[in-house]
Amino acid sequence: MTRTPSAWIVLKFGGTSVSTLANWTNIARVAAERRSAGARVLIVHSAISGITDRLERVLDVPEPEAQKEQLRAIEERHRALAAELGVPLGDDVERQLEELREMAAGVARSTEVTDRTRARVLATGELMGTQIGARFLRSRGLEVAWADARTLLRAEERRSASAKASVLSATCGFAPDSALERRLASLAPAIVTQGFIASDEEGHTVLLGRGGSDTSAAYLAAKLRAQRLEIWTDVPGMFSANPRATPSARLLRALHYDEAQEIATSGAKVLHPRCILPARQYGIPLHVYATQAPDLEGTVLSAESSIGGAQLKAVCSKKGITLISMESPGMWHQVGFLADAFRVFKDHGLSVDLVSTSETNVTVSLDPAANTLDNAQVAALAADLSRLCRVQVIGPCASVSLVGRNIRAILHQLGGAFEFFEEQKIHLVSQAANDLNFTFVVDEDQGDRLVEQLHELLIRPVPGDKVLGPTWQQLFSRPHDRAGGASLPWWRAKRAELLGALGDRDAAFVYDLDAVQGAARALRGLAALSRVHYSIKANPHPELLRTLRAAGVEFECVSRGEVERVLTLFPDLEPARILYTPNFAPRAEYAWALERGVRVTVDNTYALDSWPELFGNHDIFVRVDTGVGRGHHTHVRTAGTRSKFGVPIAELPDCARLAREARARIVGLEAHVGSGIFDVTSWEHTARLLAAAARAFRELEVIDVGGGLGVPEHPDQPGVDLARLDALLAAVRAEHPRLEIWLEPGRYLVAAAGVLLARVTQLKAKGGVRFVGVATGMNSLVRPALYGAYHEIVNLSRADEPATELVNVVGPICESADVLGHDRLLPPTREGDVLLVANAGAYGHAMSSEYNLRPAAVELFI
Repeated sequence: MTRTPSAWIVLKFGGTSVSTLANWTNIARVAAERRSAGARVLIVHSAISGITDRLERVLDVPEPEAQKEQLRAIEERHRALAAELGVPLGDDVERQLEELREMAAGVARSTEVTDRTRARVLATGELMGTQIGARFLRSRGLEVAWADARTLLRAEERRSASAKASVLSATCGFAPDSALERRLASLAPAIVTQGFIASDEEGHTVLLGRGGSDTSAAYLAAKLRAQRLEIWTDVPGMFSANPRATPSARLLRALHYDEAQEIATSGAKVLHPRCILPARQYGIPLHVYATQAPDLEGTVLSAESSIGGAQLKAVCSKKGITLISMESPGMWHQVGFLADAFRVFKDHGLSVDLVSTSETNVTVSLDPAANTLDNAQVAALAADLSRLCRVQVIGPCASVSLVGRNIRAILHQLGGAFEFFEEQKIHLVSQAANDLNFTFVVDEDQGDRLVEQLHELLIRPVPGDKVLGPTWQQLFSRPHDRAGGASLPWWRAKRAELLGALGDRDAAFVYDLDAVQGAARALRGLAALSRVHYSIKANPHPELLRTLRAAGVEFECVSRGEVERVLTLFPDLEPARILYTPNFAPRAEYAWALERGVRVTVDNTYALDSWPELFGNHDIFVRVDTGVGRGHHTHVRTAGTRSKFGVPIAELPDCARLAREARARIVGLEAHVGSGIFDVTSWEHTARLLAAAARAFRELEVIDVGGGLGVPEHPDQPGVDLARLDALLAAVRAEHPRLEIWLEPGRYLVAAAGVLLARVTQLKAKGGVRFVGVATGMNSLVRPALYGAYHEIVNLSRADEPATELVNVVGPICESADVLGHDRLLPPTREGDVLLVANAGAYGHAMSSEYNLRPAAVELFI
């Protein structure tokens, strides 16, 4: 739509942006710069970070004391910010606090909280914060007026919206309003107002939904015919993935409105999806910047942004998705079935997102960002739909979307990406009619991992790329981001020792035994566990085994050679304490282990059925296939029909019968579903499944929930929540007191304790891509080639220098897959420097080879 821009620039600042003096100093600077350029400035301001959540708790906690605690925290936070900014709290904020206390008292006396009360309470966060912000800007010399957004924005009536949505997720008209322009211009050159809130026709407070401050700013920009709209947040623009979870995510410099809309609606949280339409409709350029780094280039959305050819631009995930599956053979060729079904959604005020159909099934998704969903509302919807068809509610789910321009033209490039979905339960697939996205809906706990894997594979800049900018690491990485305290990796503190240990060698694995002991102590400290067995295939080095044995860890072996190593190192160890879990091993191995009294695990019925004489009068374990594999790659998911491991649950009765016939006692059930798992409910699920199966085995003593505990790959990635894992397993054990719970980790105990050091051999640039070659590669560490595994890489020789160059780190093996890391940010690197590859203590040397007749890196200890 053509427009004549006014003198206004609208600046929106989110909750994190308005919570510190440092950020407010930047806000004052930005506002002053816009004013000095001749623009009038409208600042749209969210509540202080965390306040809206506390206001929610004021409404939802039934205990008066808990409510008062939240009120005290809200007041203290505002007083603390005012003090930090050097301004008085003010009578206006004092009045708001008193009104909030009165409303809270009313809530405590009532049996339920009305939607209108909720809106009034939640609005106080923005109202108080903006008063403090306006005072600070005045203290910095800016001529600023405060305006109540409820007098600027009027909610529109939506006949299809539910009563709840009309109050808590309202929408407003945004046609240009010259009277509003004149009114605001008469107040001051700069105005501070609130996001998130508006009023209805009767003057009652309504909300625009969580995250609605972006939308408030966009509405006001359209009404004022603004020159531009600037969204200031805690990230400097839109990225090709969530940069906090995927540090290699790239800044998207310029996007067309419709591309940004797809990215926002597909789960990116930088922009609220609703804010793009007003800007697009009136051709207002929308810029996204970081408040804490105002000089970074950011992202611009406009109609003029270069569209270009087919290109994948982002991998997004959105959680909290609910699927409604409607099935009926009668819908085949039935006229009007879809109209009847969707009328039910309309009657319930629910907006449908994705739709997938077959001859007898229609499945749709409900996006929590567009619907105020609760269990009662979903149940009511399902009840009404059940008059038409069979209804199944599926959730919680996550959508994983590949977003870009002309997706159909690059489908052939996505073949490798589809392998990541091989072991996933895909509930729905959708290819957008506008050719901007391809979306999969999977179980919610799989969303984050899939995004990381797909991004690593698919997002690749080309020379002169005007869309894909620098990575998050390039923008924000510092040499010692993690310095201080327990977050500092051991190899940062022992840099000199590592370089000294390498000496004149070209490559070496180096292990830190203190780190091994620390990991062992952490697991041995879990009260719910009776035993921790180290899966020695991760790294069978004798020195590591001695360290773990001294820490009270037992051993799990998968071959005769591993068992022999343990027995040789620890001749006093009772063989029955060794857990031996062979897979498709020859008969003689089972006989050998049983003769020596080693505790043997059977992982299929063939052994019991074909060699019953081996197992007579022996206590054995059975490995169970839970039916669902998990983990970071298909090669490490060790359950499910495609996995070679374990006895399917349906065959356990046969297994019990065969054991009785062979006169063997099944005293343990074991299940290992995969590796690289961070969701602790995975082990709880396994424990409960095995405990339920235990009813068929009267002599059962142990349930072994396997290993697979994830090791963080990126500096900011959280690890496994051991305290929660302990609590969940303790609950299972309390319900089944006769059963012990065992854990058998491998990588968790030794991965972080080992690093691979490799000397730089050559440097190369080709077509805009830089390569750093090192003296060893997949012959020493095959995980990146085999699993696509990510290992942090640093230049140990130049650890104190800024990382400014994006490179691929490659080895000397004659294979295209010999890449230790793509797109790694390193300081300018020279021949002879030593690179460190982190988390190499597990499945490094143990899986190494002399491929190309190049020797693997040696092993050293410090």
